[in-house]
Amino acid sequence: MTRCFLPALLLCIGLSGVAQKRIVVYQSDFGLKDGAVSEMKGVAMGVSPDLKLFDVTHEIPAYNIWEAAYRLQQTVPYWPAGTVFVSVVDPGVGTSRKSVVLLTKTGQYIVTPDNGTLTLIAESLGIAAIREIDEAVNRRQDSKKSYTFHGRDVYSYTGARLAAGVISFEQVGPMLPKQEVVSIAYQHAVMEGTVIRGTIPVLDVQFGNVWTNIPGELFRQLGVKFGETIEVRVLHGGREVYRGDMPYSATFGAVDPGKPLAYLNSLLQLSFALNQGNFAAKHGIGSGGDWTVEVRKKS
Repeated sequence: MTRCFLPALLLCIGLSGVAQKRIVVYQSDFGLKDGAVSEMKGVAMGVSPDLKLFDVTHEIPAYNIWEAAYRLQQTVPYWPAGTVFVSVVDPGVGTSRKSVVLLTKTGQYIVTPDNGTLTLIAESLGIAAIREIDEAVNRRQDSKKSYTFHGRDVYSYTGARLAAGVISFEQVGPMLPKQEVVSIAYQHAVMEGTVIRGTIPVLDVQFGNVWTNIPGELFRQLGVKFGETIEVRVLHGGREVYRGDMPYSATFGAVDPGKPLAYLNSLLQLSFALNQGNFAAKHGIGSGGDWTVEVRKKS
């Protein structure tokens, strides 16, 4: 019997493949207009009707690998060790991109194409191990003639088998070097003198708020208090899209309707909004690795 000692107990449990919780959580860019998501879940139920199936979202913009990466970073930490995530945003389906299962250092599994989807979760939670899916074993029976729906035939099938304990993590396939995980380049949050630079990883799509990757603890180094003003500059591919001043506020209601404010979002990252308005739409702001933001305290 393998012997595990704290603080390596969780890692040992995860690597030995006995930490599954029979939970599978899906995300994709498929939408819900057709049967694609239902097909994936049907395959999972065929593996084991005892599985519990949930969703992150199926409204990732088509082909947007970056947003898939962000939604994993946003949600995975809140699920228990042993949870299996199946993330399918796969514009390269059927090509030479690898199909993998990543085990985070906190014990969650992510089944996905290795196309950049793992960029942020690898940084925030860390990689305990990563394995390439052996499709000779971990592929839905009689599906080899289908080249365009690996989400159903490979990823959901493998994720369900892993979550149900039909296979262990070791049986997913061969181990891959951690440093070879495909990564998307972006502006990390940094402080340079009196300016903090970061990126806009995602928009709060329901309300049009602009979320940055600048953590609250870094922003506080500017010495800005509630009610004080900051200068904000947003660039897309190096071209200025927005420049303006706004107060740093605890809540939206701290400013009049239609007025801008800076605040910390639910992930405690600096964000910009219009009270009861759509900041992103008004100023033509998007998200992704090519969007950057600069913030300084108003002198």
